[in-house]
Amino acid sequence: MSDSETSRYVRVQVELVLEVDDPERLSAAALDRISADESMPDDERAHARSSVREDEAEALAYLVEPFDLVKEVPGVGLAQASWTSEVIDYDPDAVEWGLDEDYDEDGVDGEEDGAGVEGEVGAGRV
Repeated sequence: MSDSETSRYVRVQVELVLEVDDPERLSAAALDRISADESMPDDERAHARSSVREDEAEALAYLVEPFDLVKEVPGVGLAQASWTSEVIDYDPDAVEWGLDEDYDEDGVDGEEDGAGVEGEVGAGRV
């Protein structure tokens, strides 16, 4: 790709830590979303229902939609999205949870090389 083609793409990385204070309500909302998804095959729907009843991270994966974060942003279109969720041990005072630090995934201070987004529009679930 030429510079003019790749400069159209921006990667936005967001990391959220959410506290689940009502797992039953979370699970119910995920079950509602799964039931409303007309494009989901029945065998996948059964597996999804079972998963969200057992795991809050799975329930969140069915409710968090990256498209919703950018659909109202003028002048942009979502080219690709992927996300995961997992139950974690969280200590807000631990160094590794410092959100004010500017570190990449390897813990090295710096910026990415401006890599563009490639591939199909898609969404990942846990």
